[in-house]
Amino acid sequence: MNYYRMVIAYDGTAYAGWQEQPDQPTVSGKLSSVFASIFDAPVLIQAASRTDAGVHALGQVVCARTIRTVEPKLLTRVWNGRLPSDILIRNITCMSPGYDPRDNVNFKTYYYHLFPQRPLPFAARYGWYYRYPLNYAKLTECLSVFSGTHDFRAFCTGTEMGPNTVRTINEIGYEKIRRFGVTRIYVKGPGFMKYMVRRIVGACVQVASSDTPVSYIHEILHARSPEHTLVKAPAHGLMLHSIAYRT
Repeated sequence: MNYYRMVIAYDGTAYAGWQEQPDQPTVSGKLSSVFASIFDAPVLIQAASRTDAGVHALGQVVCARTIRTVEPKLLTRVWNGRLPSDILIRNITCMSPGYDPRDNVNFKTYYYHLFPQRPLPFAARYGWYYRYPLNYAKLTECLSVFSGTHDFRAFCTGTEMGPNTVRTINEIGYEKIRRFGVTRIYVKGPGFMKYMVRRIVGACVQVASSDTPVSYIHEILHARSPEHTLVKAPAHGLMLHSIAYRT
């Protein structure tokens, strides 16, 4: 069995997320089916992070296992040649047997993009057009609530939960990318639960554009119930930017 490490970028618009699902188009499903059509052999694909339906990625890290032995540059060229334009294998390297992209993750970086003004049509699928004025000082306060280690039960999906909902956010904040007219919220941490980043972003944006006090986010966080009225940010504004590993 051959192990290949791949870094992949994709536009998640047309896909029901990363993970293969019956009768649904997924990123891993497309990678697997295209590989099989080229090499007449199965490939087992495992990612460091599962992205949800509509979420994009610039630096998804993946292990591909197959009986086929192909030189990485050739494999990259041939596989990319048959993939649709919304998936790109950025590079492939050979790895030792047993390689798992989930091992030794230091932190994952997610970006969430907000458009304060209506974007051009070809950019609209990569950010949330939020038409209400944001108080950026208040946004900073809201985001800072989530820095550190907390029980994030209130800010992930209400289903498919494991017993441990404690997670750590190493860094969270925002920056304005003026040349693109975008506000970028960045979140870094070793691991996140389903919808966690989107629910954090939605809550912060909603509170920062209203009269709701920042203390309300504290209350929701400590109440540990996902059944609250703060919004979940749309999927298309979220991107898995990169995954950093311990050396």
